[in-house]
Amino acid sequence: MRYPLFSVPLLASTLMLFSLEPFASPKKGEFFGGIETDYPSWFKDSFLDFPEDLTEAASEGKRLVIFFHQDGCPYCNALVQRNFSQKEITEKAQKNFDIIAINMWGDRPVIHFDGQEYTEKTFAKKLKVQFTPTIIFFDEQGKVALRINGYRSPQRFSLDLDYVAQHKEKEISYRDFIQANLPAGKANKTLNVAPFFSKPPFDFSAKARGNKRPFAIFFEQKDCPNCDFLHKKILPDTELLSIIKQFDVVQLDMWSKTPVITPEGEKTTAREWAKKLNVEYAPSILVFNPQGKEIIRTEAFFKVFHTQGILSYVLSGSYKKQPSFQRYLTDYADHFREQGRDVDIWRYADEKPGENKP
Repeated sequence: MRYPLFSVPLLASTLMLFSLEPFASPKKGEFFGGIETDYPSWFKDSFLDFPEDLTEAASEGKRLVIFFHQDGCPYCNALVQRNFSQKEITEKAQKNFDIIAINMWGDRPVIHFDGQEYTEKTFAKKLKVQFTPTIIFFDEQGKVALRINGYRSPQRFSLDLDYVAQHKEKEISYRDFIQANLPAGKANKTLNVAPFFSKPPFDFSAKARGNKRPFAIFFEQKDCPNCDFLHKKILPDTELLSIIKQFDVVQLDMWSKTPVITPEGEKTTAREWAKKLNVEYAPSILVFNPQGKEIIRTEAFFKVFHTQGILSYVLSGSYKKQPSFQRYLTDYADHFREQGRDVDIWRYADEKPGENKP
């Protein structure tokens, strides 16, 4: 089976072995990390007529949720096995939501809220689904109440369900809701440090930067276990560090008043810029091209290869020709495996390919 990949570095070079015989092809590299998932039987069995589904959900006092997945997705599997295996989360989800699973590469016909017909894959494209799982919660008018791009821990996911089930989007911003309700964990009381973070002043304007290199903004915060995890288990990876060094990289406390000049030349603070950019999760990594346009971001839990792939997607300029991040990753996974490199989408920085099977 050819699995779509979630992250791949762009640091491979072809090794040619010279001999009297024709060039020998290396043994194809292994693929690790893909895992199939059985989705809960209580997910709604839908004809994918979403206006009809929306009406049915509202009549039962529920809200409609679309769950985008793909074959072999270990993050989708984690959401099902770690989150929906917990009684509190499952009961909350069943009581308040009708959840419909959509394969982002599927061909089943879908009717959108505007009456237009799509296939699953063209519908995913219309909604700009780049990661799986992507979970979109809709209000009673078919407008997005909350969107989750990627895997969230059970504790965080439970709060996500509360936010939408209680219609909190009408009262408070998501980022303020999470800040007020997410219990503090055991975490560093200060921001994590890294040698590749640039020092202030933080001027991202074209005049100051010269449009020479892409740049990445790490929005983090204090007392952030997930930020600590990123710095301990993801960023130390050797290949990832070699990619990061080709960017201008800045760390900003998403709640601070640190002075910032945006790519548009606006003088503001880290807090206000994060709010304007809809940064709702710490850590979030926003990746910009040399001209100061945001191309892609991470705002959920990802392992090493996914993080590598997001940065490489921008560094290589591949986003200019391939708008689908997942297709880009699949093609490069095949390329590296053809060169004899193992590809593992589920490893941490201190693990070898295939060492930690999901």
